[in-house]
Amino acid sequence: MQRRSFVTQTASLAFSAALLSPGLSRAQAHAPRAGTDFNVLDRPAPVEAPVGKIELLEFFWYNCPHCNAFEPVLSEWVKKLPKDVVFKRVPVAFRDDFVPQQRLFYALEALNLIDSLHARVFAAIHVEKKNLSQAPAIVDWVVKQGVDENKFIEQFNSFSAATKATRARQLQTAYQVEGVPALGVAGRYYTDGALAKSMGRVLQVADHLTEQLRRTG
Repeated sequence: MQRRSFVTQTASLAFSAALLSPGLSRAQAHAPRAGTDFNVLDRPAPVEAPVGKIELLEFFWYNCPHCNAFEPVLSEWVKKLPKDVVFKRVPVAFRDDFVPQQRLFYALEALNLIDSLHARVFAAIHVEKKNLSQAPAIVDWVVKQGVDENKFIEQFNSFSAATKATRARQLQTAYQVEGVPALGVAGRYYTDGALAKSMGRVLQVADHLTEQLRRTG
C-alpha cells in the first residue's frame, strides 16, 4: 500500500517474482546506491536499540496486500539476522482510520501474542476476507482466537498502546515513509519496493546497509 499511488501492475509482478525467485535480474545486480535503492535521511530518526546494536524496522499495515505477501518471506529472513541486529515491526497510520490496527498490534505485543497471531491477522483479512478495521470487529476476532476478552480490551485501550501508536507515527514521519512494506535502518536509511524495485531487493539493500554500519560504526 502506497501513500502516493506508484504501485502498478508491473511493480506487483516484479514483487511476486522477487518472492518466488532466488535470483535477481542483471539490472538489479549492482551494489545498492543511495538515492536509487535507498534514501539517506536528512535528519537521523530516533532509535531505541542499545549501543552496539543495529535497529531494523519494518513499516507495515495489516490491510496492505503487499505486506501480506511479504510477511512470510520477511519472517524467514528475520530468523537469520545477525545477533547485533534488533528487528522491530512498526504499524503505520497514513490516516486516522489506521489507528485501530495499530492498537491491535500493540495489544497483541503486550500479551506476547505476536508470534502466534500476527500472521493470522493477515490471513483473516486477506484470505478469509474479514474486515478488521474497527475495534468491535477486532475484539470479536481476537476473542475467537482464544484470547481473554477483558485482557485484550484492557491492552487495546491502554495508555501504553496509545503511546506506542503515537511513536509509530513519529517514526513513520522521521523515516519519511511513502509506502508499505518498507524498512528503516539504524535511524539513517529508508528503503521500500518502489526504490529498490522489488521486495527481494529491499532485503538485499538492508543486508548491505547493516553490513556497512557494522564496518563503519
